[in-house]
Parts: sequence; C-alpha cells; structure tokens
Amino acid sequence: MDYIKINQNLWDKRTDIHVESDFYNVGEFKEGKDSLNSIEIELLGDIKGKKILHLQCHFGMDTLSLARRGAEVTGVDLSSKAISKACELNEELGLSAKFIQSDIYQLPEVLDEQFDIVFTSYGTIGWLPDMKKWADVVAKFLKPGGQFLIVEFHPVVWMFSYDFKKVEYGYFNTGAIVEELEGTYTDAKDEIKEKEVSWNHGLCEVQDALIKSGLTLRDLKEFDYSPYNCFENTIELASNQFQIKGMEGKIPMVYSIVATK
Repeated sequence: MDYIKINQNLWDKRTDIHVESDFYNVGEFKEGKDSLNSIEIELLGDIKGKKILHLQCHFGMDTLSLARRGAEVTGVDLSSKAISKACELNEELGLSAKFIQSDIYQLPEVLDEQFDIVFTSYGTIGWLPDMKKWADVVAKFLKPGGQFLIVEFHPVVWMFSYDFKKVEYGYFNTGAIVEELEGTYTDAKDEIKEKEVSWNHGLCEVQDALIKSGLTLRDLKEFDYSPYNCFENTIELASNQFQIKGMEGKIPMVYSIVATK
C-alpha cells in the first residue's frame, strides 16, 4: 500500500475545496486576518527575524501568517496542489515565504538548512506512520538551541466515532487506519470521496520519539477545546473554543509540546 500516493491524491483533491470554503475564509485572510490561534501565538512569542520551518503547511495560510509576523519562513507539504496555491497566495500578498513540495521523511534530500524554530499544527502527524523517523527530521532541521513547537489534536479525540457516540479506534498506534470517507472537514456534504491512510499516535509515543531524537521537552499542555469547528456534534462555549456536546470539559481535545535542541 502506497500511503504517500493515496494521501497525496486526497489532499490534492481537498485543496480546491478548502481554498473556496468558509472554514478557511481566504477572503478575510487576504484582507489581513491572522490565521494563527491564541494557543500557538502565545507559545511562539515574538518571532520577528526568526527562521522558521513549517511542516505540513497545507496551502500556506499559517505559513504566511508567520511571515506577516516578521519571520523568515519555509513551508513544506506533501500536496503539489496545496503548494501551488500557497505560492499563489504568497505572490499575491507580496510576502517572501518559501514553499517546498515534499514528503516529510524525504525532506532532508531536498532541503539543507537549519532553523530557529520548527513548527507544525493541527492534524499533521496522524498522516505519518513512524514518529521516531519524524522526530529525527525535526531534530535535523533545528539549530543548536532551536525550538520545536507542535500544537495537535489530542489522540483521545481520534478514539471516537465521527459522531462521538462510541469509542471506535484505539489510542495506541497499532497500525494504519485505512478509510474511504465522503466530504471533508470543511464541508461534510461535499461530493468528494477518497481513500485515506492515517495513524493514531499517543502522547507517550510522540514525546518518546522527540526525546530519543535528542530533544529536551520544555513544556506540555492539554486543552479541553478545539479552536476549530471541524468535528461533528460540537458546541461553542467561548469564542473559537469548540467542545463536543455532552462531553464539555470532560475530554482533552488539543495538546501542545515545546522542545529544544
């Protein structure tokens, strides 16, 4: 099973839908709205003049938000369609971000630089099978003293069925989860129907991979909300804070890790 080819096709198909969606609201972004959330903004701090590598950047909105904040940023994504859209946005907005189309594991073959910060966020590592291999890539691209920052959906969330009515998947990584689903998180009713391959990674697996790659964990936080309304059966308890109806405050939905080299 060529999971890279399968997922690349999925995200190529999703990109056109996402660019036009209300979820991403590219129009407001072009007018100056920051696409970053308070969680990562607080952890990143002042990034003016910092050199940042943004892994799995989709079509580049967060990458370009980092650039607007004064960073020298490079975005990487598997989807050639997403990278093409990111380059279009970059040119249209007159920003100086760089974009590379690459599988994360193959990135050292096409990029030879080191960065002050390596950043990734929201729905990224679940598309990768091997956390140690991923963490080795992160470590390779960090300067000595550099900082790695991940903000990611909590693995507990991925245990539930899509309607959150039952536990359907395992917390631990027991192998690939292969599904063929209709729609996408920006529009569940869209006619797109494609196969996808993903993995669930528990917190211990992620942290252990980073430690064994030589990084030092500095901060770990868990949040009982998602800043995105991208799940079924949600309720907005505060501005941009979505929880699962009937589970308010009972399950973690997002976590963040800061580690240094």
